[in-house]
Amino acid sequence: MYRKEVNEQSPLRILEQSIHGGLGKGNLGVVMSRAGVGKTACLIQVGLDDLLRDRDVFHVALGQTLEHVQSWYDALFDDLATRTQLDERESVRAAAWQHRVIKAFADHQITPSRLEKAIGMFEEHMKFRPSAILIDGFHWEGPDDETRSALKAFRAQAKRLGAELWISAQTHRATTGEHPTQVTPPCEAFADLIDVAIFLEPHGDHVDIRLLKDHGDAVPPVTHLHFHPDTMRLVTDEEEHSLPKLPISAYSLLSGGAAGAEAEFGACAERWRIGEVNFSFEGRAVERTRGLVPLGEAELRQGDVSSAYLTAHMHRTYPETPLFRKILQSIWHQVNSAGEVFAVGQILPDNTVKGGTGWAVELARHWEKPVHVFDQERKGWFSWKGGKWVDVVDPVISRTRFTGTGTRFLTAEGRAAIRALFTRSFGPPLSEA
Repeated sequence: MYRKEVNEQSPLRILEQSIHGGLGKGNLGVVMSRAGVGKTACLIQVGLDDLLRDRDVFHVALGQTLEHVQSWYDALFDDLATRTQLDERESVRAAAWQHRVIKAFADHQITPSRLEKAIGMFEEHMKFRPSAILIDGFHWEGPDDETRSALKAFRAQAKRLGAELWISAQTHRATTGEHPTQVTPPCEAFADLIDVAIFLEPHGDHVDIRLLKDHGDAVPPVTHLHFHPDTMRLVTDEEEHSLPKLPISAYSLLSGGAAGAEAEFGACAERWRIGEVNFSFEGRAVERTRGLVPLGEAELRQGDVSSAYLTAHMHRTYPETPLFRKILQSIWHQVNSAGEVFAVGQILPDNTVKGGTGWAVELARHWEKPVHVFDQERKGWFSWKGGKWVDVVDPVISRTRFTGTGTRFLTAEGRAAIRALFTRSFGPPLSEA
C-alpha cells in the first residue's frame, strides 16, 4: 500500500469526519483525558497525519525526554505501517521525519516567549514553518490570568504561522464524571478560547472519543468511534485483541511499594527499566522508594469510601483504623489511572479477593478495567470476564499504565508468576538490579 492510502486511514482523518472542517489554521484544539488514557498517543497521531502529508510539525514535550517521544513516533508509525502493509516503509519514515521537530523540556513550563524562541530558531535557520504545533504536558492549573494570557499568545503564534494548535490536558474523575458533555476542568474557564475539545473516555479494552466542543456548534455531533487506548488507532472487530509493539519506556507500573507482591512488581519494573509509581502516605512503611509519590490528606480523600459500601461490595468488614482507611484510599490512586490490573492473592468463593488486594480488584471491576489475579492457592491466573473468573494461560501486560499489587504473603509460586508475566510481556530483563 502507498503512503497516500495509508494516510487516508489515519485516526485523525476518521475523526475529522465528525469535526466540521477539522480544527483549522490558528485554532486551538484540546485533547482531554485522565492520566494514562491516551493523550500522548492522540497528539502523536495528529503529528503523524501531517508528517505523512509532508507538512512540518513542531512537537513540544514537557516533562519527557527526546528519546521517549521519538520512540513513541516510531512505534505508532510502525503500527500503522504494519497494519496497512505500507510499501517502502523506511524511506517513507525518513521523509516524514525530515518535517518533524521535537523540543523536549524536563520541566512542565512552556511560556509564549519560550515557544516563540524555539520555533523562531528553526524558522530562521531551517525555513521550518509548522502546519501543526503540539504541546504535550501543559500545566493548566496555574493562575487563571496567566493561563489565559499564555493560551492567547499560543493562538496568536499559531495564527501567524498558519498552523493548527493542539494541547493536551489532564482531567480528574472527580470533576469530569463518567460521561462529560461539555468542556470540564481544568479547561472549563478557557472554553471561549478553545475551538475543538475532545475527551478520551476509557471503556475496558478501548477508548471512545467524545466531542465536547466543535467550533460554534451548540450541541457537538455524537461520535461512535472506538480507539485502541495506547495507540489511538481505530479498533475493528478483527484487530481488537492485537497488541501493538510500543517502546518499553512507554510503560509504567502503578503500585504501593509494600512488602510482598508489590515489592516484587516494583523490583521487576526496575529490572526491565519500566517506570514505577508507588503511592504511599506519611507513616506507612514501604520497601520500594523508586517513584515514590507521598499522598497528602486532600489526595487521600479522593479515594475515600464508606464502610457501608465496602461491606456491600466486599461481603465483609475491614478494620476501622485510620491506617487501614488510608491504605484503601491509596489503592484508589493505584487503580484510578491504570489501564489494567494484575494482582496476586486468593480468590474467595464469593468472587472477591482476600484482604486489601480485593479492593484493588473491586475498583477495577467497577470501572470496567481488565483485571487478572494469580491465585496462589490454585497456582494459576484468572481474569474477570462476563461476570465470572475465567482461568487464563500466560496473560501479558498490554496497557502502558498497569497496576501491580497483591498480598504481603508472597509464595514462591506467586513470585515466579510475576517474573514470568514480565518476561512474556517484555522479553528478557534489561538489568540485573
